[in-house]
Amino acid sequence: MADPSSYRPKPGQIPDSPGVYKFRDEHRRVIYVGKAKNLRQRVANYFQDLANLHPRTRTMVTTAASVEWTVVSTEVEALQLEYSWIKEFDPRFNVKYRDDKSYPYLAVTLNEEFPRVQVMRGAKKKGVRYFGPYGHAWAIRETVDLMLRVFPVRTCSAGVFKNAERTGRPCLLGYIGKCSAPCVGRVTPEEHRDLAEDFCDFMAGRTGTYIRRLEKDMMQAAEEMEYERAARLRDDAGALKRAMEKSAVVLADATDADLIAVAEDELEAALQIFHVRGGRVRGQRGWVTDKVEAVDTSGLVEHALQQLYGEERGDAVPKEVLVPALPEDTEAVSQWLAERRGSQVSLRIPQRGDKKDLMATVQRNAQQALGLHKTKRASDLTTRSRALEEIAEALGLDTAPLRIECYDISHLQGDDVVASMVVFEDGLARKSEYRRFQIKGFEGQDDVRSMHEVIGRRFRRYLQEKERTGEWEEQPTGTPTGPAPTGPVPGPVPAAGPAVGDGEPTAVAEDTEPREDDGRPKRFAYPPQLVVVDGGQPQVAAAKRALDELGIDDIAVCGLAKRLEEVWLPDDDDPVVLPRSSEGLYLLQRVRDEAHRFAITYQRAKRAKRIRTSPLDDVSGLGETRKQALIKHFGSVKKLRQATIDEICEVPGIGRRTAESVAAALASTAPAAPAVNTATGEIIEEDDGGSS
Repeated sequence: MADPSSYRPKPGQIPDSPGVYKFRDEHRRVIYVGKAKNLRQRVANYFQDLANLHPRTRTMVTTAASVEWTVVSTEVEALQLEYSWIKEFDPRFNVKYRDDKSYPYLAVTLNEEFPRVQVMRGAKKKGVRYFGPYGHAWAIRETVDLMLRVFPVRTCSAGVFKNAERTGRPCLLGYIGKCSAPCVGRVTPEEHRDLAEDFCDFMAGRTGTYIRRLEKDMMQAAEEMEYERAARLRDDAGALKRAMEKSAVVLADATDADLIAVAEDELEAALQIFHVRGGRVRGQRGWVTDKVEAVDTSGLVEHALQQLYGEERGDAVPKEVLVPALPEDTEAVSQWLAERRGSQVSLRIPQRGDKKDLMATVQRNAQQALGLHKTKRASDLTTRSRALEEIAEALGLDTAPLRIECYDISHLQGDDVVASMVVFEDGLARKSEYRRFQIKGFEGQDDVRSMHEVIGRRFRRYLQEKERTGEWEEQPTGTPTGPAPTGPVPGPVPAAGPAVGDGEPTAVAEDTEPREDDGRPKRFAYPPQLVVVDGGQPQVAAAKRALDELGIDDIAVCGLAKRLEEVWLPDDDDPVVLPRSSEGLYLLQRVRDEAHRFAITYQRAKRAKRIRTSPLDDVSGLGETRKQALIKHFGSVKKLRQATIDEICEVPGIGRRTAESVAAALASTAPAAPAVNTATGEIIEEDDGGSS
């Protein structure tokens, strides 16, 4: 625990301008980001008597080891920079709202030649028009199914669309009139885009125009005795009305607004947002957060506005935002919202009428969400705390191991030997800190030697980071910098590591240069309180020996053997046996199983990549497209190997020099003898996919 006076800036050193400040811990990790109209007044408040500080603020300043700041020109720039840094550094003491699920949106891909209507989740893409979010994907599909009668926009995937273009036959929706079939030229790209834009207008709340137009056309068709057409138009109008009924009118004046309500207690807060478009509730979502900083309702609202609109532009920011409490600097936040929308945004507290009544409904939803969240989490928090206490007691640790790292070795009969490192903090998996290793020190199968190598490499990098950041040296008290740009602050590009596997973070320890000291998470900067290895006494001894060789004696080590689920400690001849019902044993098992899953996933990916290799991979300048063209033209690698250079040159895109390189590569890898199935005696031909 640091003494804030040890890094307090000198009097007069902090400017009295608007700006953003960062607190860093002893590892130079950014733990808190804040903004201020007057940096000198705001930062000085953190260095008063600890007894006068809020308990959470006190924890933050005693965890920090330095403070620094950046001066900006205006309060709006400070708001934007604060949001950018919170997103970039993910500080542990800042409020961060967590979505309780991934909400589906109704999306129209206006960035394509033939726009497509579909359900989308995740990050929003440029050029796509979004409506929602919705509570369930089936609600979107029901709405779309009704609207396709009137707006027959494409809903098929790119593969289905291209297949229809190739065959000249539309899909089923094209035959039943729920798609205008642009794939076979029934409508032009311009006509189809008009349909998509009409669909978007209707979803945006401009509904009356289309229903009145359909009813007018229906009456005209009836007068002209075109009764079949009139009946179809009647059904179309009915379908649009049923689609509108799925979202009831809540505000009679066709308002576009977002309503935000907060329910909170001393420890947590729940947020509910209702998205009202055209006077109807078009979407709803909820967030929860731990109150890790001393923050009131207005502060929670400000953080919510940053997260809700930080990545949005244009109509995604509504004309009106209704909140339970105004942010501290309402004028700056309103100006920031207006810049993102491109026009004025009204940020206010509803005082009377329908908007106040609807806000009460949103507030009830927030209260219910907070109660449900606390009910779910109470037992979970208790269980995790008990598990960590049991582990500390069983292993003789002074404190509960809040950070646990587990290592596992995986291979297939000595080939593709890899290792995994998984991290659990406070009993929960921290997947952004997972790492993967390739064993480099030797060839073959030796789990004990592999474990020694991996532990040595991981903690050698930890010592390098510790030395590089000057942890033993006195930290600077303040490092004022010049004016910052108004947009997101670009960070240094991390050194590249092999990215193989299931998409989770990867690294090969000791082979990449450390990233610059920018406060973002580094590869191996933070030590655990406990290292768990998958294995028994030999693996534990190897891990302990690796730590001893590096002079590290303040990290506990244990191993969990699969056979009897025994916990092994260094230099002990007998294992520690935890009760089968122990929460501590259950947590260790989960950590060990996660390390095993992560390791075997990486090992399988490496093996699959090796198996999929082809002799064509070694041909310089031959990309994937031309490789596929060669295989498609000749049918297999075997037939390609038998082709002459002139025959290879006949493939579109293959010149003579490339053809000579292909022929040489295939000649050098020609099989000495055909493969034989030893059970049947059958000669096995090369497959047509080109593997060898």
